[in-house]
Amino acid sequence: MNISVVIPLLNEEESLPELENWIRSVMEKNGFSYEIIMVDDGSSDGSWSVIQNLNKINPNVKGIRFRRNYGKSAALNEGFEATQGDVVITMDADLQDSPDEIPGLYSMITKEGYDLVSGWKKKRYDPITKTVPTKLFNWATRKMSGISLNDFNCGLKAYRSDVVKSIEVYGEMHRYVPVIAKWAGFSNIGEKVVQHQERKYGTTKFGLSRFINGFLDLLTIFFVGKFGKRPMHFFGPLGTLLFFLGFFAAFFIGAEKLYYLSLGEKARLVTDNPYFYISLICMVLGSQLFLTGFVAELISRNSVDRNAYQIAERINL
Repeated sequence: MNISVVIPLLNEEESLPELENWIRSVMEKNGFSYEIIMVDDGSSDGSWSVIQNLNKINPNVKGIRFRRNYGKSAALNEGFEATQGDVVITMDADLQDSPDEIPGLYSMITKEGYDLVSGWKKKRYDPITKTVPTKLFNWATRKMSGISLNDFNCGLKAYRSDVVKSIEVYGEMHRYVPVIAKWAGFSNIGEKVVQHQERKYGTTKFGLSRFINGFLDLLTIFFVGKFGKRPMHFFGPLGTLLFFLGFFAAFFIGAEKLYYLSLGEKARLVTDNPYFYISLICMVLGSQLFLTGFVAELISRNSVDRNAYQIAERINL
């Protein structure tokens, strides 16, 4: 099978028939073998009934239904597991992503050798309350991840099949699939300018809170990707530095008192010196950070996926 199209959705019953017809038209025009996997993320409208009816009309339409709303990341992850195509295309169900982009994305994967191609909505039809935070979010993600993409959060993306089979998308990490793919060893990541449509039906499912959550998720994915297998490399140096700063500060305070006493001068109590308590706090925090790293290292060593690395190729094995 050439292409699997994964579509996470929530309350999009009005747009689904038009979207399916549009995708089918593009696939037939280009002679692609395909499947459309619609993942209903706990819709409260008639979206699931629409998917069932579409399946009767077009057997290439497949459906997965969650019992409740788990979020876009869970929907994508479940859809990825079900795919059978050589190339996996993801798009939103609100008709703002154009299926006409599918042939170009497919070509970039199969002919140009990209592992992942992310869409770039260079011209957007969104309110300024959405576009400005998105620009800041994309800038921060570029700086922290080292991936030169202009639009990380675009729902229209294309992947080689082994990419989606090798990664796990959870929480709110759907925004960072390119980052997750890079940490998994798929570094050939490209970008394609894609058409952005105005929303035709319904309302957006995302609020401003997603940008706060998105930044926190970026910190999470950066930390897990860099230190997830070796947490002591993060906590150990910080803990050691704080402990020795506190230790030497306390040593200096004690030595200072002994010096004054040796001169026969009256020295104030060590406990009257505010820096003594600061040094104690540094030593306590340093010890806690070091022990945190030690415990995290023990947990990591006993994790079932401690050796979850990706093998690219084998010869004579």
